[in-house]
Amino acid sequence: MDPTPVPPPPPVIEHCYRHPDVETGVHCTRCGRPICTDCMYPAAVGHQCPECVKEARQEFHRPARRPTASTGRGLTLTNLILLSLIGVYVLEVAAGGPSSLVGGPTTPTLVRLGANVGLFQTRGEIVGVATGEWWRLISAMFLHAGLLHIAFNGYALYIVGGVVEQELGRWRFAVLYAVTGFCASVASYAIGAPLVPSVGASGAIFGLFGVFFAYNYQRRHLVFYAARMRSMGTLILINLVLTFTFPGIDWRGHLGGLTTGIIGGLAVDGFGRRTSRTQVFVATMVALALLAVAVTVWRTAVIRSQFPQVFG
Repeated sequence: MDPTPVPPPPPVIEHCYRHPDVETGVHCTRCGRPICTDCMYPAAVGHQCPECVKEARQEFHRPARRPTASTGRGLTLTNLILLSLIGVYVLEVAAGGPSSLVGGPTTPTLVRLGANVGLFQTRGEIVGVATGEWWRLISAMFLHAGLLHIAFNGYALYIVGGVVEQELGRWRFAVLYAVTGFCASVASYAIGAPLVPSVGASGAIFGLFGVFFAYNYQRRHLVFYAARMRSMGTLILINLVLTFTFPGIDWRGHLGGLTTGIIGGLAVDGFGRRTSRTQVFVATMVALALLAVAVTVWRTAVIRSQFPQVFG
């Protein structure tokens, strides 16, 4: 008597790795992952996914890339930000006198120029974010406490900012830099002592660190991006150790910028279909900025309640 035939196993249903709700039977011929029709790019044999297509373009076209209006050495947004930082430092030295060239101007001078501080008395006047000067959360990003301070931040911005701007584009870079820097200032204001000022672009730079790490993390299945992710992870770890080792460094701003940057880096590619990913990125950035505004309002109320003699 013949044995009972074994029924064939049910077919395996696969879903696009970028759109988990879409079933597909097509795989990328380069990395082997399932892709849907929205993610198919025709190749010499079969189809490839967007990440593999982008990596291939970088491998073969980057060496021959010519400067353009968006990548030209003298026209990048990264370089413009660097020039603005240098220009503001020149103003700091002019306000603080020649003796402030290396060590930076005095704390009262930095506060008058726009340092991030909850409350501060200078020249008989009470100033600070808690008094309604919310612009300090932005202006502090362009001030530095000394020549070494601006040198380290400028070098880090030049190295990391240039790569982030080139890969993500100028407008995404601008949004990420502004939002992560603003959120870093808010973190410093919300957690730090209200009477201690803080200055520096390091919060926004830590934001770019987080963006770069998260952007490469999403592509870690490719050797090129995995290597860059590990390098940035090591750099972040070293900088965090330095942040918590040396006194006077605003770790709150650094962690605030880093956290916001990681979220922004994960949102760069958006979610869902390709047509809605830009909207998802913009919505994420707006949500982070609104959250920072809400935290600022809350912290201001707390400081006002702690110093009734100032606000009556």
